[in-house]
Amino acid sequence: MSRLTYEQFQAQRAEFLRDEESRALGADIVLTEDEQKVNEWLMKLKKTELDAGFKTPREFAPARHFFTVLEQIKASPLFQLIQRMPKGGILHAHDTAIGSMETIVKATYREHLWQNGEFDRPTPPNYKFSRTKPDPLDGVEWRSVADIRKELGNEGFDQNLRDVFTLFDEEPSQAYSCINHIWGKFQYMFISLEPIVTYKPVWEDYFRNSLEEVHQDNVCYLEFRGVLPAVYDLDNRVYTPEEVVQIYYDIVQNFKQTHPTFIGVKLIYAPIKFADDALFDTFLDTAESLHQKFPTFVAGFDLVGQEDTGRPMTDFNERLLRMSPTIQFFFHAGETNWCGLIDENLIDVILLGTKRIGHGFAAVKHPRVLEEIKKRNICIELNPISNQVLKLVDDYRNHVGAIYFSDNYPVVVSSDDPAFWCASPLSHDFYMAFLGLAAARQDLRLLKKLALNSLEFSAMSKAEKAEAKLKWTVAWNSFIDQTVKSIA
Repeated sequence: MSRLTYEQFQAQRAEFLRDEESRALGADIVLTEDEQKVNEWLMKLKKTELDAGFKTPREFAPARHFFTVLEQIKASPLFQLIQRMPKGGILHAHDTAIGSMETIVKATYREHLWQNGEFDRPTPPNYKFSRTKPDPLDGVEWRSVADIRKELGNEGFDQNLRDVFTLFDEEPSQAYSCINHIWGKFQYMFISLEPIVTYKPVWEDYFRNSLEEVHQDNVCYLEFRGVLPAVYDLDNRVYTPEEVVQIYYDIVQNFKQTHPTFIGVKLIYAPIKFADDALFDTFLDTAESLHQKFPTFVAGFDLVGQEDTGRPMTDFNERLLRMSPTIQFFFHAGETNWCGLIDENLIDVILLGTKRIGHGFAAVKHPRVLEEIKKRNICIELNPISNQVLKLVDDYRNHVGAIYFSDNYPVVVSSDDPAFWCASPLSHDFYMAFLGLAAARQDLRLLKKLALNSLEFSAMSKAEKAEAKLKWTVAWNSFIDQTVKSIA
């Protein structure tokens, strides 16, 4: 058998590359003349960072931990361009970790806030709003936050609080030894934060400010997971899940009136998967009740918590199958590095009929799962920064999303809990995805496809999607026009 001629080799290699590029996410997008101009500029910025990283790998942002490159990213012209770009919607985020922690810092200046415990403990202090001093907790007396502020000073107290409510550390590899270690702090943060953020006035402020930050990050739509904890006030009234959702709904309606370019919000009810059977049954009852009362606002149901240590889906499948078929599922699954263990949740959620898969990090280890994702058009919600911070991957170039991008899987990029790692609502994840996960040749078509996917795979109705795409298109065309003028 004779070898190929060099000309034949070159022709086959070119065909090989064309075939790969034709299969990549976004390859079906046709750019307008102005979009091509923006694309040339975008790819010039991308190539500059890729070339610098190839020359000095240590300086390449996606090769390093997110915490160590925050300032570097802020100065990146590529990041600044992505930040200005209309990115569509966020389909995977958790309600009390979307907006920046500055809203929580501000909330601690309110009257009637009490603290139990010290800042230098291994676990965060406990907090509670109350007109009177609460009873001792585990034998420890509560202290007025106002008094602690006087001792530490406002700046000292605020910085201590910021340290409590973020996973950020300048030496993350030393600060967190393993996935269980960082998840332990992660979960304690939610527990400690909850009594502050669930005080009704703070609850309303935090959600409203979260929407404002989402909007400022050029995101026009949000679907968030909500545990729906017990919101309370100073009269000791505890609001029901239905009342909490009504608060959310009213804030969204008011926000849309004052921000006409914002498309909207939907809630995915997502209680914790660590519940015992009796509590889990109450979750299902709540899901049914919310679905009946808010059929267009409550999008569906999920279960949240660390997958490695949580209960497997096999504990819940029988009861989940008895739920109303009109309740959609949007399950977390495959948020793990293990194979053949808890990652089999991926099989369960597909058979349960999930519309999307949160993370799907382990799906590449299951060929049949990958086949079904494409066959059933199940969207994978990628959260690159979350996966690195929570110790599933060190280098974004090794993230499994690269495989999904290379072969046109139904995917979106989201942000999970951006406030806890000092990230923007979505732009930082888009930046890492575009520079670290995507192939060097993938361009504006990928970013546009990701934005369109976030609307197409949302829980919106067909009519809502049509309206959303029209509004997004206006914003996108404006971005293209402004960028063309700025680079002329």
